[in-house]
Amino acid sequence: MGQTGRILTQHPEGRAGGNIEQHKYEAMRTAILETLRARGPLRFKELTVAVKDQLQGKFDGSVSWYLTTVKLDLEARGEVICNRKAGGQMVELVS
Repeated sequence: MGQTGRILTQHPEGRAGGNIEQHKYEAMRTAILETLRARGPLRFKELTVAVKDQLQGKFDGSVSWYLTTVKLDLEARGEVICNRKAGGQMVELVS
C-alpha cells in the first residue's frame, strides 16, 4: 500500500498547524466551502452540524477536530473569515 500524502495546515495566528492526510483535508475543505456557498455565513456551531450531516458515514476521524483544523487553515489562507463577536463566531466565505 502506498504512502498517503499529507498536508501541514496553517494557523491564522501563525501558530503550528496540524499535519493531516491530504484526502481528509480535501474532504473537509470541500464540505466547509460547499456548505458556506449553499447556506451563506453560519455560526461555527451551525457549520459543524451541517458538515457532520454532509460527511456522515463518509469520513473516518473526528469531524469536529478536522473541521476546526481545516477552518483555521482556510482562515490563514484567506478563503474564509471568522467574525468573533459576542454569542459565537460567524464563518463566511471571503468575497
